[in-house]
Amino acid sequence: MRHALAPDPGLRFSSPLEYAMTLRSAREATLAGAPDPAFSPSLLESWRRSLALGINPEQHSPLHLHDVSEARTLGAEHRLASVVPALSQLLADESAAGRHLLIVTDHQGEVLWRVGSGSALRQADSLEFVEGADWSESGIGTNAISEALISGGPAQLFSSEHLVRTHHDWACTAGPIRDPFSGEIVGVLDVSGPIDSMTRDSLRMVRCGVRLAEELLRSAGPTADAGPRAAVGLSSPYTASTLFLRLLGDKPTAELDGGRGVPITLRRAEILALLASRTQGWSAEELAYQLHGEDGAAATIRTEMHRIRSVLGAVVEPNPYRFTAGVRVVSDADEVAAYLRAGRLGEALAAYPARLLNRSTNLTVELMRDELNEAVAASVRSSGDAEMMSRWCASDMGSGDIAAAAALARLTGPGDARFQLVRSRMERIDRELRA
Repeated sequence: MRHALAPDPGLRFSSPLEYAMTLRSAREATLAGAPDPAFSPSLLESWRRSLALGINPEQHSPLHLHDVSEARTLGAEHRLASVVPALSQLLADESAAGRHLLIVTDHQGEVLWRVGSGSALRQADSLEFVEGADWSESGIGTNAISEALISGGPAQLFSSEHLVRTHHDWACTAGPIRDPFSGEIVGVLDVSGPIDSMTRDSLRMVRCGVRLAEELLRSAGPTADAGPRAAVGLSSPYTASTLFLRLLGDKPTAELDGGRGVPITLRRAEILALLASRTQGWSAEELAYQLHGEDGAAATIRTEMHRIRSVLGAVVEPNPYRFTAGVRVVSDADEVAAYLRAGRLGEALAAYPARLLNRSTNLTVELMRDELNEAVAASVRSSGDAEMMSRWCASDMGSGDIAAAAALARLTGPGDARFQLVRSRMERIDRELRA
């Protein structure tokens, strides 16, 4: 006999609003301690896991692993970038009347692509269902994307089957996309929209989209490592013996054992710079405070560390977080400091093309940035070498160094072309600051 509160499954497509109302009643009874058979054991287990992770079933915002622009950059470099246009053509509706969204995530549930009408995108914005949001179970609780990742198969969630109440006006159908050579999940395809936009064909269409994506990946041929780490360009799962961090400038990268540079986001570069700054390591709480202040959450740091390990391998160990024993970590900033300690000023200047993570506004990183910049500046000023001072004052890092310019003037005199160039640059900067 069907539970008294259990909604009639036949209404899901024939009368979705009525079905949603009765399903919500079943949800309330279940959360109150009287599980309703309308919800499968696997779904209830997902709810329990989500609640244990601290997901608020009444209103919960997802973790944001990257800002939208960073996530779009990651998407452009992802293996699935080549299949998204075909998926959009098959499943998306960008017309003014379009009501559903096409979503593609990476292999851990981070949203990398959204395609749909302006209206559908705005509705998703209200849920923070945006690029960079973590739609895994730990990020937002039970949903179709998280179920597809956990079960390894297609999943369809309707209204109150989502744990979080603010998602109850949505119906979502998702399926994992697998690497055709290794069988590992490389991403998730999801179609989401209002509850009355789901049809009996929704699941079939998502399955078709998954097959299309996997056939396109097959046609492209295997990668050097046909697993999820290949999506970011890494060639093997072993723990590297050398990690080289390029932190100077605004495009940080990491190189494993002399391989090609893997782009890393600013936030992860900040974390790696902090890890490199002290050998005793950092707790998740310490890093959260250093990066986010009083509002920092240790769970956010743990998520970022998981992402770092998925990209770079086991180069970081937990409790406390620090670089794994046996991994030699070097950065381009370290190289500049080493040249200074060795008295090789010319090589230090050549190795210092830009400030440390110059887009970071994090206080700790800013202090590290200023420390390196002042070390270079002081070495230049004390060198007594007019050529070194000229090079320094002509750089972006030394353009405002009035003391170095004054020392250069004393060494060369006002008639020297090098001094005139520096003076002209400083006068221009002064005019810009006064404007």
